[in-house]
Amino acid sequence: MNIKPLADRVLVKPAEAETKTASGIIIPDTAKEKPQRGTVVATGNGTKDEEMLVKVNDNVLYGKYAGTEIELENEKYLIMRQSDILAVI
Repeated sequence: MNIKPLADRVLVKPAEAETKTASGIIIPDTAKEKPQRGTVVATGNGTKDEEMLVKVNDNVLYGKYAGTEIELENEKYLIMRQSDILAVI
């Protein structure tokens, strides 16, 4: 993949949605929640006012409606601002 986010943007590969509960109940596709964590795939260079704190391969938590969904090479990704990331796991 050849994509480089600009400024303070980050490309994140969302984690897979849970398919089973702890008690073993299988969750159908229509009831699955959007994952709120993922792995950083690429980062921009930051801005003059904000340096990049996350780096490639960081596992992160982000807001439920953060970012814009894009599809590259049949894979789904989110591109978002670094400020949309809540924490590094």
